Amino acid sequence: MAKSNGLFGFSFGTAVPAPTPAPVLFTMGRKEEPEGGTEEKDPVVSLNDTLGSKEVPSALNDKKETNKAFSFPRLSPGLESPWRVLKWTEEQRTTLMKNISSYKPSCTEAARVLLLGPVGSGKSSFISSVQSVFNGRVTNRAMVGSFSISFTKKLQFYKIRSLRGQQPDGLVLCDTMGLGDSAMTGPTLHDVLSVIQGHVPEGHVFSPVQPVNLSQTLGYRKRPSLEEKIHCVAFVLDAVKMSSYHGSLSSSFQQLREHISELGIHQVALLTHVDLVCPETAQDVTNVYKSRVVQAAVSPNRPDVFLLVVHTCDAHVCRAQINQAAALLGMSSSYVVPVKNYSSELDVDHNTDVLLLNAVDHILQYADLYFLDNSPPPDCETP
Repeated sequence: MAKSNGLFGFSFGTAVPAPTPAPVLFTMGRKEEPEGGTEEKDPVVSLNDTLGSKEVPSALNDKKETNKAFSFPRLSPGLESPWRVLKWTEEQRTTLMKNISSYKPSCTEAARVLLLGPVGSGKSSFISSVQSVFNGRVTNRAMVGSFSISFTKKLQFYKIRSLRGQQPDGLVLCDTMGLGDSAMTGPTLHDVLSVIQGHVPEGHVFSPVQPVNLSQTLGYRKRPSLEEKIHCVAFVLDAVKMSSYHGSLSSSFQQLREHISELGIHQVALLTHVDLVCPETAQDVTNVYKSRVVQAAVSPNRPDVFLLVVHTCDAHVCRAQINQAAALLGMSSSYVVPVKNYSSELDVDHNTDVLLLNAVDHILQYADLYFLDNSPPPDCETP
């Protein structure tokens, strides 16, 4: 009998539980084991190494406890050029909107993109934000919650419409239950793969005790068509929670990605809430690719990756977060794009629109690869 690995409710067959690392106490220049723990022999990565400076406040090297507060030195200006180039012009916004509005995949009505991510990562908010761009005002088309358990319980398809009252564009964003921390709080691996293969009908309510199957799932599609299948998967991760995601999460994501890849589905990733990890980006979203933060990744090969953020933004805040997200998912950082969802705003913002539209354009590029590999012969007729 298959055993659950305890993460997201996925059952990967016989699983060997990952050893639970002893809690580690992080200090500015060293790490200590709790009483009774075994001392680690790994090299210590200090804040000294991260800053690239030989001069560090003495308080950092003081082994004695002190209640004195100190301020970090102001860093020199960050990169003059962004590490990714994105045009923030009105012309670029218009071009992206036209490209997405006119997008039509070959031999099917629309590209179906499944959003997958932990509870609260921003999947539903992303769907609402994308539709808000085309509406010209902020709307919550996908119901959004702020609970510790998934607000979305069923499979829902959202056809993106560029103009109100007209036919939907060639893009459908698929929302589903957030991946949980146990078999009772999220969909199973079997259910996720059933959705991707097109077996699960819209409106299906996920249940940990009722897996998707032919005999018990109402509307189950035994032989789904190309149109009914998922054509691209977009993982959604919260930048605020990157340093607190469980280390064993990485193996769960990577096993999930292996199963999805075997189905020939390309995957990308969205990093949400980037404005909440960098004040400069919060003030001006165009800083997302050149924001400044002092960050240090301690022992990146360990499951308990720790990201240190202090004082202000360094030239690599978003880049460090994207690299960490890529490592967590086991994919190249080129697949990961940052987004800022609309949340408390009432009106759309030009630059936020550009970032969201760029993410959608990024997704459609990989959806096209699926159609390139799986489209019927050239003489097929579009439904």
